[in-house]
Amino acid sequence: MARLLAIDYGTKRIGIAVTDELQIIASGLTTVATKDIYKFLKTYTSTEQVELFLVGEPKQMNNEASESEVSIAKFLVTLEKTFPKIPIKRVDERFTSKMAFQTMIDSGLNKGQRKNKALVDEISATIILQSYLYNQ
Repeated sequence: MARLLAIDYGTKRIGIAVTDELQIIASGLTTVATKDIYKFLKTYTSTEQVELFLVGEPKQMNNEASESEVSIAKFLVTLEKTFPKIPIKRVDERFTSKMAFQTMIDSGLNKGQRKNKALVDEISATIILQSYLYNQ
């Protein structure tokens, strides 16, 4: 089996999480500068089989798309062109940043460590991936 790869898109950083090959466990992988994402994904997919990209879908409380959806839509077009054989699914990502921050508190990270936005993005991607696995 191939891995599932989750993406928490941001204009500065992108959090990445992956499953194990059996698609049971979601784990944070890294955070990548947005400008470097395609290079990172090309390198990663050259060494690991990826079955599906899961991209966070930010929505407002009234279920309408958030302002960041414009940037994500452009990203999705290029992602699909760059990796035409890997399907893309969207996953509702409401509250993932808050859940990631709470996870950091629950894990005992101090205030300085909790200010690490890259770690928040990575944990958010993991939550997106875990949510998808749970709902399958």
